[in-house]
Amino acid sequence: MRYIRYAILAVIAVCLITVALANRELVTLHLLPADLAELIGFSADVTLPLFLVILGGVIAGVLLGFIWEWMREHKHRAEATRQRREKEKLAREVSKIKTSNPGADDDVLALLENGSKAG
Repeated sequence: MRYIRYAILAVIAVCLITVALANRELVTLHLLPADLAELIGFSADVTLPLFLVILGGVIAGVLLGFIWEWMREHKHRAEATRQRREKEKLAREVSKIKTSNPGADDDVLALLENGSKAG
């Protein structure tokens, strides 16, 4: 199974390197549209190779997807935590009841709980 994972990662790496080599041209990214930048008097431009822009967009999309899914599943995690705490509380109550000594006149309960006759 480990070798299959390495093979898939190698194929992905080859694909990413191929895209990077095919898109080495420089592009200029503008923070604001030209008219708005003139109005405000602030213009931020960055010149990067195209493959960095493409990979950055893919990474940003994957991160947004992870965050969105984490937030969407919060209610399920909260319910699981609530149920786990309730289960632990009930387990403590059961062990507390089992360790308490049943009365001497309660032989049936003593047999059921301990497997031997009390007294």
